[in-house]
Amino acid sequence: MPSFDIVSEVDLQEVRNAVDQANREIGTRFDFKGVEASFELKDNEITLHAEQEFQLGQMMDILRQKLVKRSVDIASMDIRDPQTSLNATRQSVIIRQGIESDLAKKLVKDIKASKIKVQAQIQGDQVRVTGKKRDDLQQVITLLREADYGLPLQYQNFRD
Repeated sequence: MPSFDIVSEVDLQEVRNAVDQANREIGTRFDFKGVEASFELKDNEITLHAEQEFQLGQMMDILRQKLVKRSVDIASMDIRDPQTSLNATRQSVIIRQGIESDLAKKLVKDIKASKIKVQAQIQGDQVRVTGKKRDDLQQVITLLREADYGLPLQYQNFRD
């Protein structure tokens, strides 16, 4: 039976490269001359450190630009509120990996509501869709691409 998986994954190596490029650009930019500003990547979290809050906005623009250049979908970013102390501010950005259970349930519900003859089941942080015809599976992919779920979706393991 033909099937495919719906996943949401981000290439963390590309994220690491984008963070390194952003750090280099901050080191060479005139408006950051003599300013303590940096990006730090730890697991799926990028932390922006700066002296003032408006600098965080500029740094966020640089980070978005570098991620887009590296083909990382910025919809996978979960941007937190900035935290300010006396002489420094910081902001964290979480790179979301996998499909959360609430979104997976919504995907399954939308697939079933479409009346396409396929079965969708949640398997951990991905959704497996199976059907008798390849055309039905392609209709499901088209349906999901038209909808906006706030998270980049990829379609993998398409098998006949």
